[in-house]
Amino acid sequence: MSVDCTTSAQRVAVIGGGPAGLMAAETISRNGVGVDLYDAMPSVGRKFLMAGKGGLNITHSEPDAAFCSRYGAREDRLKPLLAAFGPTAVRDWMCGLGVDSFVGSSGRVFPAGMKAAPLLRAWQQRLRTNGVRFHVRHRWHGWTRSTGERTALFFLTPNGERRCQANAVVLAVGGGSWARLGSDGRWCAFLAEAGVALAPLRPANCGFDVGWSQHLRERFAGQPVKPVVLSFLDRTGARHQRLGEFVLTATGVEGSGIYALSALLRDEIEARGSATLHLDLLPGYDQERVIRELARPRGARSLASHLQSRLRLKGVKLGLLHECLSAETMVDPQRLGAAIKCLPLRLLAPRPLDEAISSAGGVCFEALDERLMLSSLPGIFCAGEMLDWEAPTGGYLLTACLASGRAAGQGVLAWLGTTGQELTSGSRLTDEPPPGWLA
Repeated sequence: MSVDCTTSAQRVAVIGGGPAGLMAAETISRNGVGVDLYDAMPSVGRKFLMAGKGGLNITHSEPDAAFCSRYGAREDRLKPLLAAFGPTAVRDWMCGLGVDSFVGSSGRVFPAGMKAAPLLRAWQQRLRTNGVRFHVRHRWHGWTRSTGERTALFFLTPNGERRCQANAVVLAVGGGSWARLGSDGRWCAFLAEAGVALAPLRPANCGFDVGWSQHLRERFAGQPVKPVVLSFLDRTGARHQRLGEFVLTATGVEGSGIYALSALLRDEIEARGSATLHLDLLPGYDQERVIRELARPRGARSLASHLQSRLRLKGVKLGLLHECLSAETMVDPQRLGAAIKCLPLRLLAPRPLDEAISSAGGVCFEALDERLMLSSLPGIFCAGEMLDWEAPTGGYLLTACLASGRAAGQGVLAWLGTTGQELTSGSRLTDEPPPGWLA
């Protein structure tokens, strides 16, 4: 069954109920333009809520230049968006929703109470007050350009196919990670068919496979390795290093220290088939001291007891040494000391895209104009993680999603030719949804 939901009023469709889509809907609706927001899931903001499960890190307090540098090759494209809606604006926006924020010891910014749910509830209430209509369980599955430069959108719902006309469309459909929360990358086929330039979706902020022995998997999987300095030498000869921690998994490694270097490691594996990460297992000791302590007589003590007594090395760190080093190296103070300060760990492959915290790739910025509108499809705007950019964890992902959603919303307003609080043509959508819609 197909239901045509076309009305005569000028309207904007926002597809995707994540941070970028919600921000686009807010930007458009507060200027008096009617917005219908569609999401494939039973409720909006599911990945947003998951991100806040352990404390919602929504942005970062570091200086603007350092903040923008976190976006790597796409810094120049994102800098104008972040200048218009950066970390300070994000905090002010949260405050406007009645949610205070604070800066943690690492410089990361969190909402008071740490949770995402109160912020999302207040946000949805504001959007409904602005007249935004929510349509959940609506999976976008196609479109056609119709008369009058409007776009016909097709959605699959539990009640059959739905068809809607829109004067402008904001696509904020996410990347390709965490498909069960709505970001499944199916949209790539529709845009590729329309001739939009896309970069392949790849895992970002991801773990890596190592190929542990059964002994290490069974004894240490799930245990954190900390503190440790992780370092990687890229193909240009530049060394990248982070002080932090990671978690040993059944297949390899993951965690904040790994995520900080994951883009470099992923690219190295794609180019050369593997990547070698180096670990300093004792950041508080210099190499000379480590070797000196190892060379002390251990008498009848085992090597494990000696390492624990002299260097406080035990548990998972000791397990890593046995896993990565030969028996001959383990009993040679010079070689063992060097390995403790620079243990090579060969990474074989990134974990699958669906397991990654975020994804790289998507709509190329070269396919968009400065308003984030597709140059080949006037009236179609893109925002959020579906754009070809990536950033580490630390608040950078959410901030760029919010900033790009706002920019796309402003682009829609410019496209529709609206000023102030009233439409230049058409009328505001009615409060009641058309018959047959799932609200």
